[in-house]
Amino acid sequence: MFGFPGEIVECIPFGSGHINDTYRLACQTEEGIKRFILQKMNKNVFRNPIELMENIKGVTRWLRRKITENGGDGERETLNVLETRDGRPYYQDSQGEFWRSYLFIENASCFDAVKDENDFYQSAVAFGHFQRLLADYPAETLYETIVDFHNTPDRFRKFQDALKADALGRASQVQEEIRFVLEHEELSRRLYDLQVRGEIPLRVTHNDTKLNNIMIDDATGKAICVIDLDTVMPGLSVNDFGDSIRFGASTGAEDEQDLSKVSCDLHLYELYVKGFIEGCGGALTEIELDMLPMGAILMTFECGMRFLTDYLEGDHYFKIHREGHNLDRCRTQFKLVKDMEEKLPIMQGIVNKYK
Repeated sequence: MFGFPGEIVECIPFGSGHINDTYRLACQTEEGIKRFILQKMNKNVFRNPIELMENIKGVTRWLRRKITENGGDGERETLNVLETRDGRPYYQDSQGEFWRSYLFIENASCFDAVKDENDFYQSAVAFGHFQRLLADYPAETLYETIVDFHNTPDRFRKFQDALKADALGRASQVQEEIRFVLEHEELSRRLYDLQVRGEIPLRVTHNDTKLNNIMIDDATGKAICVIDLDTVMPGLSVNDFGDSIRFGASTGAEDEQDLSKVSCDLHLYELYVKGFIEGCGGALTEIELDMLPMGAILMTFECGMRFLTDYLEGDHYFKIHREGHNLDRCRTQFKLVKDMEEKLPIMQGIVNKYK
């Protein structure tokens, strides 16, 4: 298998993730206890685990080299993939399940919710630094772990298909939401067209830029490592930024039913802009920086459109906990889009302040 050192003296469930089965191992060695993360990968979610692990192996090796060259700690500031005895970054057991293992990052924590503004700022710095370290990585060599994940025109086509089929006869109940999507067709192509024309570059993107995918040092309170690299693939830097703003700078919950509570908090937005641009350290182009506010609007619109599509199709993708749950989620996203569209000049001014 992975050839863990010494004797395994502990194996316990670990973390709060809902996709993979995660355990923390402790091994007794001559030098003391050494700990590792062991995960059984969910092959129902990730259909090509071998390609996924090739992505992670390539990216983490690159990150470790860059971090070490910059005088950092390559064992704490990036994930370190353990290889099996035959040199693979994964192990396939007799049941066909895929496993992987990482060095455990000691004296650091990740949080599911923001404790204070510094957490949000630190996540911005970390994801920006992630872009900086991978700025010259050949993104086109990575596999697409989820095909067309942030291809917004394709998401728009899928919405149109769901609307045309209207499998459950729900379209008549959501005409206002449908009209909102149709009126924003041009928006759905905005960033995609820039990338196709070569005006913004394809980059290595994380695609799940939530706070709980950052390890924060227990002693300093500073972000040290980006984790959960399952969705690392070619993409647009502005989409990573935008998704962070979508959930991190909203004043309401993603499924808030009282839409008067939903808006973009410009203070939190500015905090994230400052941290992200600082972390990027000049790695982004002028057009990418100018498109950061558009990334926030577009990722919020795309997410709302996906919620509405799922509602029209019968709630088969996103888990729901009440009748109309996906419709509530859709409406919060569209309210946030409207608010950000009104605030776009201010949002652009904030970017100009720090770029």
